[in-house]
Amino acid sequence: MPVRTTARSGIRRATNTTATGLRATAVAVLAAAALVSCTQGQADGGLSAEPSATAPPSADPAENADSVDNADQAEQAAAEATEEPTAPAEPAPELVRDAFATLQATLNDTCTPGAGDCAYFLGRVTQELTELDEAMRTDPKGPGHFKQPLADMKVLFAKLGEDRSTPHLEKHFSEIVGTRDGINTWMQDHPDDYR
Repeated sequence: MPVRTTARSGIRRATNTTATGLRATAVAVLAAAALVSCTQGQADGGLSAEPSATAPPSADPAENADSVDNADQAEQAAAEATEEPTAPAEPAPELVRDAFATLQATLNDTCTPGAGDCAYFLGRVTQELTELDEAMRTDPKGPGHFKQPLADMKVLFAKLGEDRSTPHLEKHFSEIVGTRDGINTWMQDHPDDYR
């Protein structure tokens, strides 16, 4: 009998171990199924009210892990496919009113060429004129509405070229300030463009 009891004990232990292993597998399968169903929500972030059409879970935990990974990859690929490609946003040109306001802020400023105080002033006025030129060209009224100021800035920019160094800007001091002042006068005669 001791042999029989030992054999029965071994069978019971094996049965208990198998049952425990099956229970653990069942828990893992249920957890994986719950995870898959949670990750398959609608695109708006909510859960679907429709029943899921997923395949029944397998008893093999390794297969379940693979199917969860595949579901996650499929969901990510679907999300990427539905997203609209985003082009780098270009800054919109300033409105003429805004560009002119910043140019007007320089009206009471000046400098003395050769005295070392013109780098900021002339650089700023030139930059403000460049931004006003861009705003006028893209304004809904069309560049024909701003014919005179655009022509004046074209002449100035042709003289300046690409050189924005302080000595070069000081050399064209009177043209830069004269263009700024001429545009200010023109804009004062066209109040609808800056008020």
